[in-house]
Amino acid sequence: MTSKVIITSTNYPERTLKRAERALYCSPFRLNLFAQMRDRSISLQDIATNSGIEKNYTKKAIAESQAESYLMWLLKVGVLRREVDGQGLTDSFRLTPLGRQNIEKWQQQGEFPVPSLKDRISNWLNRWLQWSF
Repeated sequence: MTSKVIITSTNYPERTLKRAERALYCSPFRLNLFAQMRDRSISLQDIATNSGIEKNYTKKAIAESQAESYLMWLLKVGVLRREVDGQGLTDSFRLTPLGRQNIEKWQQQGEFPVPSLKDRISNWLNRWLQWSF
């Protein structure tokens, strides 16, 4: 007897979708990083410093601590998850279904939208308010 598994997309509240979108395109990361995260986990060392530029993951070289801070924000927003191995959490990240939903839309366009000043301020305020409590 064979059983079928039906996969459906999750319906997220509009507010959640907008916050996730804004967090992604306001980040210092390129669409290529998230496209790679659809298929496999990417380690923090591959993203930070010159390695991120060489792999077309970042717009400019960023310190490991800064990269981790942005990745943790994306984790909090719900677009990333940390990978787990037999020892516990790792320093690698993958997309969640919410992240995949956004990235698939932008992959068809070929790039992230350019964030407006309002988007940048809103994203910064959301990050700041999350970390201040």
